[in-house]
Amino acid sequence: MITVEIAIVLGILLLGWYWSDSLRAREAGMRAVREACAAEGLQWLDENIACVQVRIRRDRFGRLGLLRVYQFEFSDTGDNRRLGSVQVHGNDVVFLSLGLRLVR
Repeated sequence: MITVEIAIVLGILLLGWYWSDSLRAREAGMRAVREACAAEGLQWLDENIACVQVRIRRDRFGRLGLLRVYQFEFSDTGDNRRLGSVQVHGNDVVFLSLGLRLVR
C-alpha cells in the first residue's frame, strides 16, 4: 500500500515539474520571438506561441533534456500571416526561424 502512495506522490511531483518547466520554456520562446520580431520590424500576431512537439534530446554538453518546438504567426506587410518556429531546449532557445517573407 505504501508503494502505491509513493508512486502517486512521485507522479504528482513529476507532473508539477513538467508543468513548471514547460512554462519556463514557453516564456523563453516568447521572449525570443518578441525580440526577433521587433529587430526585424515584423508584427507578431496574437502574441502567442503553440507547442507542436516535445522530444528528448541531448544538449551541446551531452546532457539529456526536453526539446520543445513552438510555432507562431507573424506578418511582414500587415495584411498576411506567415508561420515561424522556435525550438527551446530546457530554457535555452536553440533555433528560431522566421520563414520566408517579402523582401522590399
